Amino acid sequence: MCGILAIFEARKASEAELRAQALSCAKLIRHRGPDWTGMHIFYEEQTEEVSDTITSVAMAHERLAIVDPESGAQPLYNEDKTVVLAANGEIYNHEKIRSNPEIPFKYKTKSDCEVIIPLYEKFGTACASHLDGMFGFVIWDEKDRSFYAARDHIGIIPLYIGWRADGGVCFASELKALHSTCERFELFPPGHFYSSKDHKFQRWFEPTWLDPNTIPSQPLEYVELRQKFEAAVVKRMMSDVPWGVLLSGGLDSSLVSSVAVRHAAKCSQDWPRIHSFSIGLEGSPDLAAAEKVAAFLGTKHHGFTFTVQDGIDAISDVIYHLETYDITTIRAATPMILMARKIKAIGVKMVLSGEGADEALGGYLYFHKAPNKVEFHKETVNKLRNLHYFDCLRANKSMSAFGVEPRVPFLDKDFLEYVMNLDPEVKMCKVREGDENRGSIEKFIMRKAFDTPENPYLPEEVLWRQKEQFSDGVGYSWIDSLRAKAEGEITPTQWATRANRFPVNTPTTKEGYVYRTIFQKHFPGESARDSVLGGPSVACSTPAAIEWDESFKKMAAGVGGENSGRAVTGVHAAAYDDVVGVVSGAKVATSAQPAKKPKLK
Repeated sequence: MCGILAIFEARKASEAELRAQALSCAKLIRHRGPDWTGMHIFYEEQTEEVSDTITSVAMAHERLAIVDPESGAQPLYNEDKTVVLAANGEIYNHEKIRSNPEIPFKYKTKSDCEVIIPLYEKFGTACASHLDGMFGFVIWDEKDRSFYAARDHIGIIPLYIGWRADGGVCFASELKALHSTCERFELFPPGHFYSSKDHKFQRWFEPTWLDPNTIPSQPLEYVELRQKFEAAVVKRMMSDVPWGVLLSGGLDSSLVSSVAVRHAAKCSQDWPRIHSFSIGLEGSPDLAAAEKVAAFLGTKHHGFTFTVQDGIDAISDVIYHLETYDITTIRAATPMILMARKIKAIGVKMVLSGEGADEALGGYLYFHKAPNKVEFHKETVNKLRNLHYFDCLRANKSMSAFGVEPRVPFLDKDFLEYVMNLDPEVKMCKVREGDENRGSIEKFIMRKAFDTPENPYLPEEVLWRQKEQFSDGVGYSWIDSLRAKAEGEITPTQWATRANRFPVNTPTTKEGYVYRTIFQKHFPGESARDSVLGGPSVACSTPAAIEWDESFKKMAAGVGGENSGRAVTGVHAAAYDDVVGVVSGAKVATSAQPAKKPKLK
C-alpha cells in the first residue's frame, strides 16, 4: 500500500514552490508508505499568454515496499522517461502481462505496477480494463502534455480528485492531501478513468451484473464456486515481505485464512507459518472463535485485546485517518486501527481480509427480510456499487494508518463475475430441502461449498456460525459504551438545533453528532462533508432495503436506523429488545428473546 499525490498545472507557483507544496501535501499521507518518498517534477517557465498546454507537474509517491522492495521505487518511467507513473495498489496479473510478446517493454524493476506503463502505451485510456488487481494511479504523458488517472473496479484503493483555484487538477490517495490546496474535491468514482484530453470521467468497468435491473439466471456449481474463491485468495499471496491474515473467527475471514494455509502447505514444506490476527474486548465472541480457527489451521496466532477506554481515546485519530463520519465505519475501524498498529510492530506489512463477502453474497442479517430474489439482487448490486464509501474505505485506511496493506479476495474481479451472475434465488436466506437442519442461515452457498467433512476447511461450528458484524463481534459493550458516552456529551440544546448546524446529512443519533463534530474539526468545508454518503440504514442496509420490513421503517423514522446486526430482531441471536429505545438513549441495551439457532449435524 502506498500514497500518491499529483498536481497538474499550478500556474502561479515557481518550480521551487511547486516542489515544496507537493512534498508538504504528500507528507500528510506518508503513513500509507513510510518506506520511501519519490518525486517527479516537470516545469517550464510560464508566459503571459493564455494556453491549454500543461507547463507544471508534480507527482509524489510515498512507498510501502511489498513487491520488489529493492528496486521498485516510484515514480516509474518508460524507456525515454516521457511516460511517468505514480501508482498505489497491486496488479495480480503482472507476470502474465510481462510475458506477453504483444506488449513489449524493457522493464527496469520487478514491481507489479510497472506493467501499467506498457499497457498505457499500447491501449491508451483503455489500459485499466487489462488490469486484474486493486489500484489507483496517475500517469503523466510528456509527449502530448496530457495526464490520465484510473481507479479499480470496486474502489478497494482510495483515490480523490480536486480542483485548484488556478485551474489545476490534483489527485491523492486521501483527501487530507488535497484539503489545503484545492477549492473543491471529491471521491474518484470506482471503475472509471479520467483524462485531461476531455476532463471527463468515463467508466471502464462494465460487467452486466452492474445494472441492478438485469436479474441473472446462471446456475450454481458448488465446486466451481469453491475453485473461484480459492483462486482469488491464492493470487493475493504474492509478496516479498512477511504477511498474514486478519482472522475474526467469522465465516469470511476464516475461509480466507483456511485457503491461504492450505495453499502454503501445498507450495512448500518450508513455507513459514502464516501469522493470523484478531482483536476484541476481553471475552469477546470474535477472540474466542478466532482462537479456535487458528488452532485448527495451525497459524501463528496473535489475539489482541483492547479496552473501551482505549477505543474511545482513539476515536479522533480514527476519524482523521478514515475521513468519514459514518457511524458503523468508525465503530468497526477503531479496533481495526488499534490492531494495525500491533501488526506493524510485529513486522508484518500485508494482510488478507474478508471484506466484500456480505455485499456480494447477501450476508448481512437484514437480507433475511428480502421479499424476493429481484429485491435481493438489486440490494447486493447497490451495496457493491457503494462499498468504497464504507468497508473498502474502512479496511484500507485502517490498515494504512500504520503502513499495512489489506487485500480482499472476495472482491476479486473473476470471483465477482461468477457470484454476481448466479441466479439470486440460490443466495437467499431460506431453508433448503435436504438441509433443513441448517435453518435459513445467510451465505448458505459459501458455507455449503466449503463443507467437506472428509477434508474440512474449518471446524463445523465456525463454518456455520451466524453472521456477526465486526463492530459487534469485538464485544457488544463496545457499541453500547460509545452510545452511552455520546448521551452524556451532547446537550439538549445541541441536539434540538442539530439541523441548523448540520443541514446536510443531519445526525440522527447523539453518537452520530459526536463523530460529525470531530470530523468537521479535522476537515471543514462542503467538499469534505459531501464525500460521505448519508441516508438511513438498518444493519448496514441501503435506504431501499428499509422498505422490506415494518420494524425497519419504524427504526428509520424514529432514529434513522441502527447499523448493529443486533437491530434485526428475530434473526440475530442477541437482538435488542427495543431498538428505537436503545438507539435514542431512552433505554439500556438488553437482548430480546434469542433467535432460534439451527441445530448442527
